[in-house]
Amino acid sequence: MMPVISLRGVKRYFTLGDITVKAIRGLDMDVEKGEFLAVMGPSGSGKSTLMNILGCLDKPTEGSYFLDGVDVSKASGDDFSDIRNRKIGFVFQGFNLLARTSAIENVQLPLLYRRAALDADPAAKAIAALKAVGLGERLHHIPSQLSGGQQQRVAIARAMINDPAFILADEPTGNLDSEMTLEVMALFQELNARGITIVMVTHEPEIACYTTRVVTMRDGALVSDAAIAERRSAADDLAARRAEGAA
Repeated sequence: MMPVISLRGVKRYFTLGDITVKAIRGLDMDVEKGEFLAVMGPSGSGKSTLMNILGCLDKPTEGSYFLDGVDVSKASGDDFSDIRNRKIGFVFQGFNLLARTSAIENVQLPLLYRRAALDADPAAKAIAALKAVGLGERLHHIPSQLSGGQQQRVAIARAMINDPAFILADEPTGNLDSEMTLEVMALFQELNARGITIVMVTHEPEIACYTTRVVTMRDGALVSDAAIAERRSAADDLAARRAEGAA
């Protein structure tokens, strides 16, 4: 089966005056359909640059990025934006929800940017996505009426609305307390069990243990790539935490 993501010889250099910063130095990596990949590394390792390339927010200086078998690094202009909107669902640390807009309206936003004809019933599609993340009773709540974990669930529903090739999550639990973190990771594991491919940046090993594979970057290169030997269940950890709190 063709990988969802395939990077070949990817380099990304930035010129700052007379200095060339080699953010990514030649990277080969595949992500198969249904994987839950964690990307880790210290500050300056190149993981943010990698995320920008994977998210079609930036292009390699050299090399190729194949997304669903298409070399998107060769796309330009509107096509590049269209690929980003159709193929990638984004989840950010800060949620990035419109403050005065309901959950259902926030989730529908990506549909408004599609170049193809709009869905016949975008509201129905948004409702289905919100129900899939457990927010069927919060459709008309604005962000200030939702907990941090619920806001991130809205963001995840928004990321799913276009049935993307994969979800790209950048420190998705960074603004959440420990219980909300487990709620969100349990949801990611549930979505992954349904076959959704997820790539997540995190600096926390205790979060990476809920994924299926971890790659670590340093100085613009991959220094390790390993499957999780003993994957933890976020739902089980959440239940144990709540039982302990109730005791």
